[in-house]
Amino acid sequence: MRYSTERKEAVLKKMLPKNRSIWEIAVEEGISMAALYNWRKAARAEGRLLPDGDQTATGWTAADKFVAVVETVALNEADLSAWCREKGLYPEQIRQWCQACKQANDWDRSQNERLRQARKTDQQRLKALERELRQKEKGLAETAALLMLSKKAEAIWGEGEDA
Repeated sequence: MRYSTERKEAVLKKMLPKNRSIWEIAVEEGISMAALYNWRKAARAEGRLLPDGDQTATGWTAADKFVAVVETVALNEADLSAWCREKGLYPEQIRQWCQACKQANDWDRSQNERLRQARKTDQQRLKALERELRQKEKGLAETAALLMLSKKAEAIWGEGEDA
C-alpha cells in the first residue's frame, strides 16, 4: 500500500525521541512494523536524526550520535539546551559524544603513540635481560675456570695428602 509523503512525515515525527515505540505506532496507525522500520532506515540514510525507540541515550546508534553532534556543534548554550529538551537528552551527553567523535578521528595517532610506548618498554626490558644474561654467563665461565684449575691442581699435586 502506498502512503502519502505527509502521512509518512507525521509517522516519522512520532518516532522521534521521547515518543512511542515503533510497535505502539504500528498498532495506532495500522501500518506494519516492517514498513515503519524501512521508513526510519530511509530517513536515516537521508541524514535525519531518528534514534531507536529507547528513550535513553543508549538507544542512539553511533551514526545518530554523530548526526546529533553535527547538528548541535554551532549552537549556543540556550539553543543547545532547547534542542536537547526536544530530543530528550542532556547537553552533557552531546559534549561527551562530541569528545568521542574528536577522539575517534585522532585514533590513529593515539594508537601509534601507545604502540611506540609499548615498544620502548619492551626494548628496555630486553636490554635489562640481556645485561643480566651476560653477567650470569661471565659468572658461569668464571666458575668453570675455577673448577678446571682445581682439577688440574688436584691432578698435579694429588689429593690433599697430609703428612
